[in-house]
Amino acid sequence: MTTQAVAPDAVPSLAPVPDRPPGDRHRLTATQGLAALSLDAMASVAYGPEAIVLVLAAAGAHGLGFTLPVTLAIAGLLAVLVASYRQVIAAFPNGGGSYAVARKHLGPRTALVAAASLVLDYVLNVAVSVTAGVAALTSAFPSLYGDRLPLCLGVLVLVTAINLRGIVDSAKAFIVPTAVFVGSIMAIIVVGLFRDAPASTYTAEGHASVLTVNALQHQSGAVGTLLLLKAFASGCSALTGVEAVANAVPSFRAPAAKRAQRTEVALGALLGVMLIGLSVLIGRFHLQPVEGVTVLAQLADAALGHNWAFYVVQFATVVLLALAANTSFGGLPVLMSLLSRDDYLPHVFALRADRQVLRHGVLALAVVAAALLVFSGGDTNTLVPLFAIGVFVGFTICQTGMVIHWRLERSPGWRGKAALNGFGALLTGVAAIVVTATKFTEGAWMIVIALPLLVLGFEAIKRAYGRIGDRTDLNGAVPAAPHRDRSLVLVPVSHLSKPTCEAVNAAMSMGDEVRAVTVTDPTDPEDQEAAESLRRAWRAWNPGVDLVELTSVHRTVGRPVAEYVRKIYAYHPDTRVTVLIPEVEPAHLWQRLLQNQRGAVLAHAVRRDTDAAICRLRFRLAKAKVNNP
Repeated sequence: MTTQAVAPDAVPSLAPVPDRPPGDRHRLTATQGLAALSLDAMASVAYGPEAIVLVLAAAGAHGLGFTLPVTLAIAGLLAVLVASYRQVIAAFPNGGGSYAVARKHLGPRTALVAAASLVLDYVLNVAVSVTAGVAALTSAFPSLYGDRLPLCLGVLVLVTAINLRGIVDSAKAFIVPTAVFVGSIMAIIVVGLFRDAPASTYTAEGHASVLTVNALQHQSGAVGTLLLLKAFASGCSALTGVEAVANAVPSFRAPAAKRAQRTEVALGALLGVMLIGLSVLIGRFHLQPVEGVTVLAQLADAALGHNWAFYVVQFATVVLLALAANTSFGGLPVLMSLLSRDDYLPHVFALRADRQVLRHGVLALAVVAAALLVFSGGDTNTLVPLFAIGVFVGFTICQTGMVIHWRLERSPGWRGKAALNGFGALLTGVAAIVVTATKFTEGAWMIVIALPLLVLGFEAIKRAYGRIGDRTDLNGAVPAAPHRDRSLVLVPVSHLSKPTCEAVNAAMSMGDEVRAVTVTDPTDPEDQEAAESLRRAWRAWNPGVDLVELTSVHRTVGRPVAEYVRKIYAYHPDTRVTVLIPEVEPAHLWQRLLQNQRGAVLAHAVRRDTDAAICRLRFRLAKAKVNNP
């Protein structure tokens, strides 16, 4: 260790002191966080109220009268969740949401169930958001219907590319679409409240009503508890995305927890106002679901009229649904990073790129979402039955964990907070059971199978890292003093060239002994001629390094070199062998296609079959000097 003495009267450095931590400019403000992480929740306004209406339509017009009460119940649950996740953010500022809470208070197995449910929800959110946005687009332009899958994949590539540039860049790109959508919904609510009758019903004209004949015959009948529970559970799809802010707290600028809390409250307030406002208008205008037209489109038509404002709302809805996938790109990579730090995922998912991007998590999410899009053919209805189950499981686990958190902390008012979280856990638990039961045959069974499989996968990775740790950790023991062994450097060569000369020069600085190694085929006259040419060139150069010739009739390089290394270890077990492989680094990326990849093949063979160290020396063409005659 070195120290530096500084005189008391020394002039301090005038280097500017940063006003925020390094890399903070690549993190989110509260406004940017609302745009980047709330798109999922905001977009649910387009299908949340409709999900309630479609269920209640089974009881006819009388059942539709319960739209507002069901929505108020969902808004109450939303308030509970926002209050809970605000506390989660303060208690767990490193992010992770339900996973972090469960890991601390409910044990590793429950934490993995929460993590698996979040992973499934995030992936499905990407697929559902993209397909829903493309479905809205093809509704406006029917000629594109046959190209749904290419359009879905194109949107996915676009959102992925934006997120690979960094979450701040994606947040800036999404501020305007989010503001336009929220402004449009607020305009519908405000203008609609001042109307006594619909301004237009043009959109719904000519479309068949969803109300069945049986429902019309029971318009005045009682609405059963099971139907109300099913409507509540279906409407709770509007709550997906509420947990995203708590999962991505590290993505905010300092003070991250405070900014994330403000974002969570703003998200909850906006979502609650929009859900309640739209439900009030559904009852005010006595809207009924019709085939081929969304409830939101009917509301825009009734409140604003069938004019340019109507098309602004539709366009904003299309854009926001397509971009709602960004919530998953902001939250899932952070969750995967936490899992990797706990050894439940490969450690590569914890690495950040130069823009503070968890690039491997972003790419993994994109690949799995693309597979789902291909599986569904770009059809939203195929994916919807799988959606939202995971998030309810995560909600329930998080709320239960927070009850234990308050009991252990016993801060002022802890009983009220614990009661609030316990009530929320009860509601979300019931919603999870109802949604799973009602959608089981529609595809929810796949989630029931996927959840435990993911948990088993996490645990298998954990065990693998445990075995690696058992072999590599010192476990508190003091290691023996380092000592110097005899070192031998092998340089594979095929012909004499500038990269070969550079490699031999480097090898002579690395080891006690250097040997050049070449592989020839004794049955091939052309190969023997090339070998003789190398011998003559080597004698003419005379570098003071032996040229060892290995023979192989299989025209392979890796296996003979690996066998030679094993022989060296057999006769000289105390020797450290390094294989120095010279490789050409082209000036342009496309020129990599011109290379024979022999160095990579050789490195793989030596790494697989021996304990030798591998060093790959790059000869850069861009920096190489050209000697003109």
